[in-house]
Amino acid sequence: MQATNSRPTLRSQQRSEQPPSQSAVSLPPASPGEWSIRQLQEALSRPLPAQLLSIRLQGGKEIPYLSWHAVSKILDKYAPGWSWEICRMGMTSDRLFLVGRLTIQTSEGFVTRESTGTELLKRDGGESELAYGEPSSNAESMAFRRAAAKFGLGLYLYAKS
Repeated sequence: MQATNSRPTLRSQQRSEQPPSQSAVSLPPASPGEWSIRQLQEALSRPLPAQLLSIRLQGGKEIPYLSWHAVSKILDKYAPGWSWEICRMGMTSDRLFLVGRLTIQTSEGFVTRESTGTELLKRDGGESELAYGEPSSNAESMAFRRAAAKFGLGLYLYAKS
């Protein structure tokens, strides 16, 4: 006699034709394009565990933020197959500007969000280099995190700063 499992798995329950809900996004998608944009945004908009957040001191206040690598890991889990590209870059005498594009495949097709990042090249009137990081990677990180926020990822953090 062959044993069969008549109970559906949670993933098969998730794929039912019911509208997305908080419970419908409990398991990440198994492949690119499995989720609708609504399901993706609902999942990415949830509050993040504190251990994923970094803290920086700004104006005497501690500001929580997501690092670019935390954003990348979250996108890998909830938006498999995502892509990122730098669209434009420009400079002034003291600042670097860039525009990046984050594209995620959803059940409706590819959805894109663009965002900007900027970084000072020099400080103190141009006499000294910035002490932390490299300007182009800092600007790219900013643009990447902002583009992901346009999908809902950590967007609530921006309201607190």
